[in-house]
Amino acid sequence: MSAEDTEDGSTAEDDEDLRYFVRIGQTDLDGTKSVERSLTDMKGIGQRTARIVTEAADIDRTATFGLLEDDEIDSIVEVVENLESHLPEWMVNRQDDFFTGESSHIVGSEVEEQRRQDINRMQMIDSYKGIRHKRGQKVRGQRTKSTGRTEGTIGVNVERIKEEQAEEAAAEEEAAAGDDDE
Repeated sequence: MSAEDTEDGSTAEDDEDLRYFVRIGQTDLDGTKSVERSLTDMKGIGQRTARIVTEAADIDRTATFGLLEDDEIDSIVEVVENLESHLPEWMVNRQDDFFTGESSHIVGSEVEEQRRQDINRMQMIDSYKGIRHKRGQKVRGQRTKSTGRTEGTIGVNVERIKEEQAEEAAAEEEAAAGDDDE
């Protein structure tokens, strides 16, 4: 081990070349993590999709993301932007879009934007799910009889009962003291 080596085996030169943030689309990814792990921080990309991205870009999935060359990062960006062509039809996250009828895979901030548009459309046409969203109720068929309540506590509030009993006892003592004075 030379004097320049750090505890984890990397050299000081590697630390200087490390990019702590790598930007893909509108998302900053952690450059200190492995490529596969860092890609999962992006919305719309899970572990399985990240592995497919690294294989399609021909990049070692265990390599540190911040130490990759510019052309390797560009190849990853290109694969992420064209995920539909690299993923099987059943794996894309936007199958049979309502307006276009096409299947696509959206990533980044587009996921949340599309979700908001879908919810807004359901509310506007007064579908069952849209009405549940408007009312703030559960949408996906969960139980509502005993869970999801917003109106205070369920059951007996023991502290309040003890306070009321103490007040009643104090009122009775005052009444008894008033009767003794007469």
